[in-house]
Amino acid sequence: MRLSQHEKAARFRALHETPDIFVMPNPWDAGSARLLASLGFKALATSSYASAVVLGRRDGGLSRGEALDHARNIVAATELPVAADLEDGFAETPKGVAETIRLAAAAGLVGGSIEDSTGDAVHPFYDFAQAVERVAAAVEAARALSFPFTLTARSENFIRGNPDLDDTIRRLQAYEAAGADVLFAPGLPDLAAVKTVCAAVKKPVNFMNGLAGKSFSVEALAHAGVRRISVGAALHRAAFAGLFSAANEIAGKGTFGFADTLPTSAQVYQVMGL
Repeated sequence: MRLSQHEKAARFRALHETPDIFVMPNPWDAGSARLLASLGFKALATSSYASAVVLGRRDGGLSRGEALDHARNIVAATELPVAADLEDGFAETPKGVAETIRLAAAAGLVGGSIEDSTGDAVHPFYDFAQAVERVAAAVEAARALSFPFTLTARSENFIRGNPDLDDTIRRLQAYEAAGADVLFAPGLPDLAAVKTVCAAVKKPVNFMNGLAGKSFSVEALAHAGVRRISVGAALHRAAFAGLFSAANEIAGKGTFGFADTLPTSAQVYQVMGL
């Protein structure tokens, strides 16, 4: 029997309540989700960048409906709990963010993140009070669901041109007070900053590996106080690198040497449980 959404949600929440760190990789489609599930990971999350690029768009280029349809396909591919990168909630207003949480739940997701960046180059961040109000609205919508939806609140300072650790901590603490279940500041520059963030809050902290020069081992992040690790678009970019290399060999040399190291179709089916 397939697990119910409530059972998946309970399993996902339980992962955050143990003292052990866990890795939650980010598939970009149903097939990559099945592959990751076969390797023993306990939960998955979407990536806004990867979801957009596989549809030929830039990050942030999907509508709410498109993003949730894409997430729904990933949810259907495995029995693992799936959380979503919900960007800024696809809405400016707290009411709109709350509606996104309800729609995410209807798509089968058991968790999701709301960030405080606007996507506007001139005004890249929601004002502090509005950012907190948006998280509070997301939390209220999550708590009204019939299962424990895990809400992650993101401070985007370090990847949006404002590497201010004090402001990042101020925002994360306010999101924690508003009821967020997990806190996340992508792009922290070093383990000292990671440790400082983890010490400043009580809720579990997610760290995103996969950025060059800003990625650390599971063991090092555990020592710093991180509870959950994601990889953002890194796995998709790794797959893209393989595709680009193989296609470039064909286009540039007219050779197919890459084929000598590929898994067979039967091996792919076996790994994916097909």
